[in-house]
Amino acid sequence: MLWTFLVLVQVPIRRFSAYFLGKRVVADDFKYGESSNVPMDVALPNRIFMNLVEVPVLFYALVLIAFVTDEVNHVTVGLAWLYVALRLVHSLIYFTYNHVVHRFAAFTASNLVVIAMIIYLGVVAL
Repeated sequence: MLWTFLVLVQVPIRRFSAYFLGKRVVADDFKYGESSNVPMDVALPNRIFMNLVEVPVLFYALVLIAFVTDEVNHVTVGLAWLYVALRLVHSLIYFTYNHVVHRFAAFTASNLVVIAMIIYLGVVAL
């Protein structure tokens, strides 16, 4: 959650910087989200943030399910930290060199961890 918030903070920082420091964007560029006029370095944090609030919602629900069903153990904690690490890697790839294949690999691996958590909790908690 902290990482998601830190990425979210980058959205207004990049947008205001692009507006006030370089006049690279205008307010209407954001009227319906982000227009094609928004430079990629300004749009990127918002895209990363959207990635961090899609599948992670399932992860948060799984963590709650593990807690409620008293299944917080080495498996669920290990899978949870692996998921968090993979999401960090995915975001860092996105923010830095943005190699699509590497980013896709981290994204896919993180989603497979969520699937593993669903299966594990589905089998153990039932």
